[in-house]
Amino acid sequence: MKLIIDVAYQNNEAKVVGGFFEDWSDDVVFKQSSKIVENVQDYVSGEFYKRELPCILEFLKDVPLDEIELLIIDGFIYLDDERKYGLGAYLYDSLDKKIPIIGAAKSRFYSNTKYVEEVFRGESKKPLYVSAIGIELPEAALLIANMYGKYRLPNLIKEVDTETKNTWIIQ
Repeated sequence: MKLIIDVAYQNNEAKVVGGFFEDWSDDVVFKQSSKIVENVQDYVSGEFYKRELPCILEFLKDVPLDEIELLIIDGFIYLDDERKYGLGAYLYDSLDKKIPIIGAAKSRFYSNTKYVEEVFRGESKKPLYVSAIGIELPEAALLIANMYGKYRLPNLIKEVDTETKNTWIIQ
């Protein structure tokens, strides 16, 4: 089982949404859950992980991690070409380096060129920026490129992303 995680913020709360799927060709997640996390830290440029990591870890307390083969996040593994840790690397370490993580970001992080691949999907002129840890980057980029959907964002990622923006009702 694989898991896509996304987080949205409102005031000092975060809504964490997880979409579970089995196969890379799936067009919808087979299960979705969400959790509200309160008292979230303020955003600090270059230290996004300090805000988002605690929210993701709180969500993962309710997930059978031994059944998760891989996680996809909206973010980066490394922030620059010197391998400065980003959200994905901190999450990987927090999970004892047992679960590979793919970052699929919608915008470029200015100083990261060596550890990210641009993936163009559908007819989009804008790429997704894919990074990975615990799995080879070319393999991760190919998996994201081949996910179901004809637009820039694969259907599964879009489904989870959309749910983070919905009202703060927990499912």
